[in-house]
Amino acid sequence: MGQVAGPRQGWTFPGWRGVPTPFVRHGVTSIPRPPHTCEGSAPSMSGPAVATGPRSSPAIRHATGLALLVALAHGVNDAYASFLAPLLPRIMDKLGLSVALAASLAMILSIASSMVQPLAGYLSDRYGRRVFIALGPILSGVFLSLIGWAPTFAILVVLLALGGLGSASFHPPGAAMATRIADGGGSGMRLSIFSFGGAMGFALGPLIAVAVVAQAGLEGLWIAMIPGVVLGLALLKLLPPGRPHPDAAPPPGPRQVLRYLKGPLGLIFGISALGAFTQRVFLTMGPIASAQAGVSEAGGAVVLSVYLAAQGAGTLFSGWLTDRVNRQKLLVTLTLLTFPAHMLAIGVTAGTGAALGFAIVAGFLNMALLPPVVVMAQEMLPEGTAVSSGIAMGLAWAVGSIGVLGTGVLGDFVGARNAALLSFPLVLIATFLAVRPGLRPFSRPIPHPEIRTLPEAI
Repeated sequence: MGQVAGPRQGWTFPGWRGVPTPFVRHGVTSIPRPPHTCEGSAPSMSGPAVATGPRSSPAIRHATGLALLVALAHGVNDAYASFLAPLLPRIMDKLGLSVALAASLAMILSIASSMVQPLAGYLSDRYGRRVFIALGPILSGVFLSLIGWAPTFAILVVLLALGGLGSASFHPPGAAMATRIADGGGSGMRLSIFSFGGAMGFALGPLIAVAVVAQAGLEGLWIAMIPGVVLGLALLKLLPPGRPHPDAAPPPGPRQVLRYLKGPLGLIFGISALGAFTQRVFLTMGPIASAQAGVSEAGGAVVLSVYLAAQGAGTLFSGWLTDRVNRQKLLVTLTLLTFPAHMLAIGVTAGTGAALGFAIVAGFLNMALLPPVVVMAQEMLPEGTAVSSGIAMGLAWAVGSIGVLGTGVLGDFVGARNAALLSFPLVLIATFLAVRPGLRPFSRPIPHPEIRTLPEAI
């Protein structure tokens, strides 16, 4: 039937716990290894695969319900992560910061919340995901609600770094628990539900931060930590343990991950990093450019919120497409359209209806990259879905955020708006990566309706 596929070629049906059975993906025979299946996952039994409708499987309904719960936690966690951007002009005035230093604050938060995600993913794949997910809103809520209190730049940096660790703890196990590629088709839609929750929280965060500060001042922002702490404690009771199955293979180590990064996973990493860079440039330079153009703080927060809300819609639509269309062509299309949308969003006159409209389109297209990127990464490394999520999201976002510092330095010379316009063309490199042939084995979605397994006795 053709050559036997190696681990980089992936497999259609991850999640086996029994004896591996050969199957065909894109004309290539593959023999899957037992992945790092966790307790609380849908039961899987070796035997002949049969197709059933998605509504006939209790496991699929359970997976979707779990995705909704984790999406709620994602929204709360990411609301705190978006507190900084709308308050940057006020913090700059309070601490006397330049545009470059303000951009460095955004970079510090992003790196702290992103760089250690692969490590958090490895630990959660190995020891269980529930505790790591619950720590997310607790750490983010406590430390990011204290940024208005910070009396010095150094203390602010410490608070942002500690708050960022909450997102680092949450995202890899959260994406792995919500997506559950071991449950078959529909993983793109479950990932989009997870992403939609985060996007909605990220969209509401600026409005919440500005509203609290308007009533209680910067120092009173600490009140906002209460929901995060309460939710985090509740998640310890509501979520399944997510511990690895005793017979599951261990998650991939650093050397194995580096080997994958030399292949298709590296292409996915690059696309995600460039998409994150584009988003971070808009979120960081947008409010500063608006303030420099005379737009009010509330007006700048509204632009951020509609951009981020549109990202929620984008991830839902893209998640639906990820389960149905060629993912490689989807990535090519999205990266191509993201460039002009962001150029127009910040290039037209700030505070106008046109700027608001283009911000909606730009946000929609930017976050639409996430479902195909994360699902493809998880299928490339199914024995370590939290690790691959940490690479495709966290590590890629950290690398993309580092580039924002260069945009900030440029902004001190040419202004925030022009610096952003000079930075956005870099996203076209993602288009070049998306057309590479290494992504073809992962471009077609897992067959829908979901594939389940029956006992050998049947």
